Amino acid sequence: MAQAGAHLTSTAGNEQPSVFEVLAQESLMAALKPALRHAVKVLAESNPSRFGFLWRRFDELYLLLDLLLQNHFLSHCSASFSENFYGLKRVTAGRGLPVHLGLHGKSHWRSLLLLCLVPYLRTKLEATLAQQRDEEDFSIQLARTRTQRLYRAAVAAYPYVSSAWQAWVFCQQLLFIFGASKTHSPLLWLARVRLARLNARDIKDMELKTSNTDNLADKSLVQRAWWLMSQAARGVAVSLSTSLSLGVFFLQFLEWWYSSDNQSTVKTLASLPAPPPPLHLKEECGGGESRSISAKSGGETQPGPGGRNCPLCRRLCTNTTVLSTSGFVFCYRCIYMYVKANHRCPVTGYPTELQHLIKIYSPES
Repeated sequence: MAQAGAHLTSTAGNEQPSVFEVLAQESLMAALKPALRHAVKVLAESNPSRFGFLWRRFDELYLLLDLLLQNHFLSHCSASFSENFYGLKRVTAGRGLPVHLGLHGKSHWRSLLLLCLVPYLRTKLEATLAQQRDEEDFSIQLARTRTQRLYRAAVAAYPYVSSAWQAWVFCQQLLFIFGASKTHSPLLWLARVRLARLNARDIKDMELKTSNTDNLADKSLVQRAWWLMSQAARGVAVSLSTSLSLGVFFLQFLEWWYSSDNQSTVKTLASLPAPPPPLHLKEECGGGESRSISAKSGGETQPGPGGRNCPLCRRLCTNTTVLSTSGFVFCYRCIYMYVKANHRCPVTGYPTELQHLIKIYSPES
């Protein structure tokens, strides 16, 4: 929903993004991790001995890939992966550096910490508290030690802390909508950055930085090794971002395919009655099919209104059928017997087979 309305409020002169854009980039990352988790689960179930470790260490592996990806985009685009995907950048609250220089030290590390480590720690905390809650519900362990009492207190307090956090997020988004705040998320406020739209100069600067190559002749061995490691990490990040971009497109296609609007359209088309099958026709041999059909009809030719006569029998078309190779319309019986014997269109001579016959179901028929 947010993705569909992101372009409605985009204006070239306004640097601040709309609420649709910021919510769209958040929903992108929120949908990406469950999709990857499901893919890893399928791999682990298909071959546990080879891919089982991916499922057991999914959170840690996802954290590593997320660190590589987000660090690359923060360094080169001044934005996270999802923010860059929607044409946004992070701007420091105090000073606005060019986007190709990336965020300066403190803002960069604060953004990386809040983008990667905070969701990871929250996932681990929720898993631990869920396990403790299950043990408490089934009385697996009794709260006797000090650590267990702390766990019980954390389990009891977590719903209130989570509700307070969600209320903060809601208030921040509400203030952003009414223009009272520059940030829509408490995480951006804690990182002391805000989101802005990319402009033409930003894109040009990023392209120039990508095309520039460093001279390794004047560098020491340690600097060369560090440069090679950074280039390798950058290559992994670029490959990962390309794969994720394709995956995001596929996810959005699946989301559209299984949406209620598309499913209602599919059901409407599927509910139409199937046309009846054609009557069985006896095979007739010989080359003069059109003449024999005309002879069997006998009598005078009855012209059809609007030039709807069959070119073979010269009578009004019955069971109207069109040839996809030429576009001419015939009686089904006439064209069926002719194509079966001659394998071509009787008017244009184009090569034609029986699969090129398309029956037309008109209201009057």
